[in-house]
Amino acid sequence: MIRVVLVDDDHLVRSGVRMILASAGDLEVVGEAADGAAGVAAVLRERPDVALVDIRMPVLDGIEATARMTGAAPGTRVVVLTTFEHDEYVVDAIRAGASGFLLKRTPPEELITAVRVVAGGDAMLSPSVTRRLVETVARGPAGPGAPPPALDRLTDREHQVLIALATGDSNAELAVRLHITEETVRTHVKRVLHKLGLRDRAQAIVYAYESGVVVPGERRG
Repeated sequence: MIRVVLVDDDHLVRSGVRMILASAGDLEVVGEAADGAAGVAAVLRERPDVALVDIRMPVLDGIEATARMTGAAPGTRVVVLTTFEHDEYVVDAIRAGASGFLLKRTPPEELITAVRVVAGGDAMLSPSVTRRLVETVARGPAGPGAPPPALDRLTDREHQVLIALATGDSNAELAVRLHITEETVRTHVKRVLHKLGLRDRAQAIVYAYESGVVVPGERRG
């Protein structure tokens, strides 16, 4: 069973999400909280696989709650579930440690899939959120003049994969772009994340732009 904690100040939202997750069979809600501080406490108490966290909440907002959860309970993956898709929330959530960012209008089956994917160690962003993340980071300040030393650990192919990840494409799309199999893409992505000390592909997108590996506006295949 994948253990989940729900953190949202709207009781109806929590009830609805709980029902959706319960219908999956392999997902179990082990705790709930109506504000960010109580959510952090619930995560520390239950140590769930995944925490679904709203952004706008009393006492402690979802961004700060996410940062505290991922800092104190690194085994818990956070999915930010919100009605807002503003640029600053997307980037702030990823930087705070979130592995997923989904809108509350996400269909039930996609929510269930997201929890499973994130529990398995990957990132899950809705397509619209991925586009906003790429666009927002690309509009940010240019990366440093000298590339980070960690980049020297990458092979030429892994460097290509990192650049390709900056598009926000799925593994299937990356396989077509790079003319390799999906399994090979997954292997390369895992190695890139490990060598650069990144949590998932969402962090890889931010890293690619902020390190100067990808220059905003340049062509990428």
